[in-house]
Amino acid sequence: MRTRLLHPLVAQFACACLALAGAQAQVPQATRAKTGTSAIRNIILVHGAYADGSSYAKVIPLLRARGLRVTAVQNPLTSLANDVAATRRAIARQDGPVILVGHSSAGVVITQAGADPKVVGLVYISAIIPDAGQSALDAISGYPPTPGGAQQPKDASGYLTITHQGVIEDFVPDIPMAERELVYETQGDWYSGFLNEKVTAAAWRTKPSWVIIPDDRMVPPQHQRDAARRMQAKTTKLKSGHVPMLSQPQRVADVILDAAANASRRTVAANLSR
Repeated sequence: MRTRLLHPLVAQFACACLALAGAQAQVPQATRAKTGTSAIRNIILVHGAYADGSSYAKVIPLLRARGLRVTAVQNPLTSLANDVAATRRAIARQDGPVILVGHSSAGVVITQAGADPKVVGLVYISAIIPDAGQSALDAISGYPPTPGGAQQPKDASGYLTITHQGVIEDFVPDIPMAERELVYETQGDWYSGFLNEKVTAAAWRTKPSWVIIPDDRMVPPQHQRDAARRMQAKTTKLKSGHVPMLSQPQRVADVILDAAANASRRTVAANLSR
């Protein structure tokens, strides 16, 4: 039986954290002051299916080195309602405005949880992005199936996993093979009922949004492009696999930093225009 461990690169994350103080010291004081005063400081990272919070292990030190406070949610992956509840608890613990980041299926989670008044900006990474009243399956209905979609078998209890082929070729095809194998061995199972649960709110309708769209083999890229246009989101396209946090962490961090620097200003402008 596969035991769910922390997602890949935890050891690397620990080493990065040990070096964090030195990295912070190298950031110019003016930059740190700007980040701390004119931008949002609280970042909540929400992981998607088959992963856990340490899927952001390469991104977290980059954000912390810029003076941001980072929380990685540990979603139970047992239902949309439970994942939203875990994310809401993390939001409640913050001492000010929040940028909420969601990868893959967590796009559904932050669409619902992002309605919290503390949330002032949303970052979607390789994400499923529903509208109010839609489920994940509703959101991607009508789009061509992706190669990774066929690599997610369901067990007798209704939980999904990804096959070895699916991890290697579709989920994380652009990281070293040893890391791909680690992703496969440490994956968590995901309850399939999540896919049919509908969101009752669409936070992106009232909050500024950023969208990262990779060369995705898991979530239909056209769905992501259409959602980004509908949201009028600031969009970044990456030549990467489904998990760019592992393959291009600096590019992901840059988008989150941009959201932290600009979300409050865009929120004020949006409120004034309504």
